[in-house]
Amino acid sequence: MSKTLSKTGKKGQTKILLLIFLIFFVISLMSNILGPIIPGIIDSFSLSYGLAGFLPFSFFVAYGFMSLPSGLLVERWREKPVLLLAFSLAALGALVFGFVPRFGAALGSLFIIGIGMAMLQVVINPLLRVTGGEEHFAFNSVLGQLAFGAASFLSPMLYTYLNNSLYQPEAPSWIRMLERWVPMDMKWVSVYFVFASLACLMIILIGFTRFPRVELKSDEKVELGSTLKNLLQKRMVWLYFLGIFSYVGTEQGIANWVSQYLQDYHGADPGTVGAQVISYFWGLLTLGCLLGLLLLKFMDSKMVLILFTAAGILTLLTGLLASGNLVLYAFAFSGFCLSVMWSILISLALNSVDFAHGTFAGLLCSGIMGGAVVPLVIGGLADVLGLQTAMFFLFIPLGFILFIGIWAKPLVSNSRVSSIQELFKGGSNA
Repeated sequence: MSKTLSKTGKKGQTKILLLIFLIFFVISLMSNILGPIIPGIIDSFSLSYGLAGFLPFSFFVAYGFMSLPSGLLVERWREKPVLLLAFSLAALGALVFGFVPRFGAALGSLFIIGIGMAMLQVVINPLLRVTGGEEHFAFNSVLGQLAFGAASFLSPMLYTYLNNSLYQPEAPSWIRMLERWVPMDMKWVSVYFVFASLACLMIILIGFTRFPRVELKSDEKVELGSTLKNLLQKRMVWLYFLGIFSYVGTEQGIANWVSQYLQDYHGADPGTVGAQVISYFWGLLTLGCLLGLLLLKFMDSKMVLILFTAAGILTLLTGLLASGNLVLYAFAFSGFCLSVMWSILISLALNSVDFAHGTFAGLLCSGIMGGAVVPLVIGGLADVLGLQTAMFFLFIPLGFILFIGIWAKPLVSNSRVSSIQELFKGGSNA
C-alpha cells in the first residue's frame, strides 16, 4: 500500500472507495440511457433506423479510439487529472447535447461523452485495487459491478420520471427549472442536463479528494511497441477481442433497439413499458452476475458461458417470435442470460496469456466498440428488412460467444469446490 494511502487512514480509504463506487454508478447511468430515449430521438429528428444507429455508434466507437491511449495518459498524468478531464468532457458533451438538440450535434456530443467514459473505465480498476488493497480487490470489484448494475437499472426509470413530470402543474421546482431549456416535444433532452449536473458534481468531489498513488505492476502497463505487435500476431488474441466485441454488441443491440421494437410490433409506449423492460433487462443482468459468482465456484467457467449463451439464444428467439407479455419477460430475462459473459470472457482471455496483461486488457477494452457497430448494423438492416428481421443479426455474435466457450483453452482454469460445505469452509482460500 502506498505512503499516500497510509496517510489518509481507514476513514480516508473508505471515502475514496465510496467515491470510486459512485464513479462506477455515474459511468453506467450515462452509458445506458440511449436505449430508452432512442424512440424519442427518432421521432424528434424524423430519423431512419439506419441514421438512429449512429447514436450508439458515436458513443461506443470512442472506446476503440481511447482505451489504449487512456492507459498511457494515466501513466503520464496520474489518476486524478485524468478523472477530472474525463468528467469535464462528459459535462461538456452533455451540455452541448442539451443546449443544441440537433442530430449532428448529438453525434459529436455522444462521441465526447464516450471518450470521457472510456478514460474512466481505464482509471477505475487499478485505483480500486490500490485503494481497497489487493487482498480485497475481487470483493470490491463485485461491489463496483453492483453499483454499475444499480445505475443501469435506475437509468431508464430516471427517463420515465422526467418524461412524466415535465410540463406538469405539480412538478417540483427543479423540474420547472429544466422546462426553461427542454422543448416540450423533446423531453428526452432533460436527461443530459441531469448528466451535466452529475458530471460537475463529480468534478467537485474529485477535486477535493486526495488519491493514493497507483503503482502499476510491469505486466499491467500498456506498451504500444513490440509487446502490442506480439499480441496482434496471435490468432487467440483476435478471437478474444471479437468475443468482447460480440458481447458488448449483443448487449447494446438489445438495450438500444428493444424499446423501438416493442413500440413498432407490440404498440408499447417507449416512455413507460419500453423503459421498464430495459430497466429490468439491466436489473436482471446485475442479479445474474451474483448467481454467476456462485456457479463459478462449482462449474468450469467455459461450461457456465456455454449454458448462459444457449439460454440467451433461446430467450432472444422467444422475444422476437412470441406474443403478449411473454415478449416483455423474454427481453427482460435476456439480460440475466448475458450477465456472466463479460467477466468470463475477460478472465478466459487474460488467463490464456502469461505476459502483457495490461496491454492485452487495453486491447480487450477496445472491443467495447462492438457496442458501436452491432446497433448500427441492426439499424441499417431495419431500413431494408424491418426491425424484427434485423434483430435476428444478434444471433451471429451470440453464436460466436458460444464458439468461444467451446474453443477456449486457458492456461489457468477457475478454482472450484465440490460441495456447499467446502465452499463455506475453505471457499475464501479457493
